[in-house]
Amino acid sequence: MNSTTAARTAGLACVMLALSIAAPATAADRPRTRNVQEALNALAKTTGVVGAIGEVYVDGKRVGQGSAGSRLLDGKGGKIPAGSRYRVGSQTKQMTATVLLQLVREGKLGLDDKLSDVLPQVAQQDLVERADEITVRQLIRHTSGIPDFFASELFDDFDFTTYHPPIELVKATRGLPRTGAPGEKFSYSNTNYMLLGMIIEKVTGHPLSAELARRVFAPVGMSRTYLPTKPPAAIKGPHGHGYYPGPDGKLRDMDRLNASYGYAAGGVISTARDVSAFQRAFVQGKLLPASLQRVITDPPEDAPPQPSPGARLCGSEPALQAIGGSGSGFVAMTFTSPDGRLQLAVSATLSVSNRDFSPAAIDQVAKAVFCPGK
Repeated sequence: MNSTTAARTAGLACVMLALSIAAPATAADRPRTRNVQEALNALAKTTGVVGAIGEVYVDGKRVGQGSAGSRLLDGKGGKIPAGSRYRVGSQTKQMTATVLLQLVREGKLGLDDKLSDVLPQVAQQDLVERADEITVRQLIRHTSGIPDFFASELFDDFDFTTYHPPIELVKATRGLPRTGAPGEKFSYSNTNYMLLGMIIEKVTGHPLSAELARRVFAPVGMSRTYLPTKPPAAIKGPHGHGYYPGPDGKLRDMDRLNASYGYAAGGVISTARDVSAFQRAFVQGKLLPASLQRVITDPPEDAPPQPSPGARLCGSEPALQAIGGSGSGFVAMTFTSPDGRLQLAVSATLSVSNRDFSPAAIDQVAKAVFCPGK
């Protein structure tokens, strides 16, 4: 197809594992909230950034926010309202895994259940190779060996209207080479989470969007968060538009991203307030017990090594966790402290390929907010 698919795949791959990023000397230290707008101004001047919004929370209270750049390309449309909705990308995976692990906690399925048992059709229709060996745990932790459906190059980012059910995306991987034996090694694949979404729907009898709303969004108070399920899927309310170069090199407005490609792997639309509330609840154990949290947060042994805290931001402890996601035209990151008391949520709309935008630019926002003496 074109380079869009490869860039999107790489962008989505930044999320699942917590990154070590330095934070204030103690979790009780207040972030330097006066720097939020200044930091976003700097981010908006980064090549390829159209607009950026961000908010800082301490113990659930917003203590800083800002907006920089513009809502549309070339400085048009005014600023993005600071509290706008935006795509969180693969931050969705943590939410999907949370719902799945709640079902495990309730005894409705097990982490070591085989894919062929919980989704018999994938084995009966020969849609997933070695489905009788792959476990639910391996899907969550990207050690199933199932290829990423984006690698099939069968799906067009610029087709905003064709609906592809999750099973069709899974089927597209059947002719691709596996990335390893089940449980053998870490290999990031959005297909794993398409399957997890299907498992949730099979076990509960409800759409994934409904289970996310009932089990995560409502309990946490994420009142402006939702999962679109059918294309086209423009963001509700005022928001920033992201852009991506088409095959002819001209920028295309990616506002109506095809919801088929998001689903359980990257489809949630939220706000800085809501994603901060989710991270606070998750870290503080309000959604899962610690033993099940670790299924999500503990990296597999062979996962890519993460930079040391000193190499990333402040050079002090404790380490701040960061989770992010991106797609064609956007990138979003949420930083939270180990005790869940501090959050910084940032969204940026882009006018370059995701491969050409470095998340280090958003790290600089966190550095300005959280690092004392910088």
